[in-house]
Amino acid sequence: MTPHRLFHLPTAAQRDPAVEAWLSEHTDPLGVIAQRWFALMRDCGDDVREVMHDGYPTACVGDAAFAYVGVFKAHINVGFFNGTEIPDPAGLLEGAGKFMRHVKLWPAVPVDEVALRTLIQTSYRGMKAHLAPG
Repeated sequence: MTPHRLFHLPTAAQRDPAVEAWLSEHTDPLGVIAQRWFALMRDCGDDVREVMHDGYPTACVGDAAFAYVGVFKAHINVGFFNGTEIPDPAGLLEGAGKFMRHVKLWPAVPVDEVALRTLIQTSYRGMKAHLAPG
């Protein structure tokens, strides 16, 4: 496992009203896609918390951010705070930052859903491992 700078968001809560409001306001096709993938982030474990960060719903293990969804004009991003640590055999991840990576989703373009689900689960498990004692 490579070194990783944890990004803590201490106001993360089990169900953040601001995240709920954002999700309920984004009912267009892009918003529906974002809602679906954020729901999978929420379902990763009982320790998942959430918060709005930089205008995006962000999922955390406790208060350590692991993933987010962002809606843009024509696509959404499913982003990973520990993206450089996640194996990506399907080649979905984009970005050149020191830690983060994202997957761009377009409404009319199919995505490898199994691969994206695996990225989300792997990001969650990786963050959980970073937080484990020892």
